Amino acid sequence: MRVGLHLYKHDDAEDYSVGRRFRFAVVDLDKGKKYPLNFVCMLPTQLNPKGKGLCVFVNVFGDRSLEVAKGLLLDALEIESDAEVRAELGRRLKLLEAKPVYQKKCDGCGNLFQLRRAKRFKQKFCQECLKKKFGSRE
Repeated sequence: MRVGLHLYKHDDAEDYSVGRRFRFAVVDLDKGKKYPLNFVCMLPTQLNPKGKGLCVFVNVFGDRSLEVAKGLLLDALEIESDAEVRAELGRRLKLLEAKPVYQKKCDGCGNLFQLRRAKRFKQKFCQECLKKKFGSRE
């Protein structure tokens, strides 16, 4: 299946926020020439939002979904000339980027350890040093 993007732009509605003004439909380029005959699914802003199940896009493309989404956005970015649409495509690409892993040097042993996101400023010791100092509470 060769896929591409079809753009929906909501200019006339006042209640659309910046991110909701643009909708991208994933279309199968091997099927019919015109939308909606070649519709596959909508391109989500996030592939796996927290607390929600898999979206239709991930169900359709499976393990390749991140690769396909980035490819579609990059291809659309190359051919798009409208500045607003280009900005939205760039914003969506940034949303697909991997989140940084926060690391810190342990005050006890000096080794680097991965911080838990909610406590990244409060943690001073790695899990091993916490167990040694305070028992198995953590």
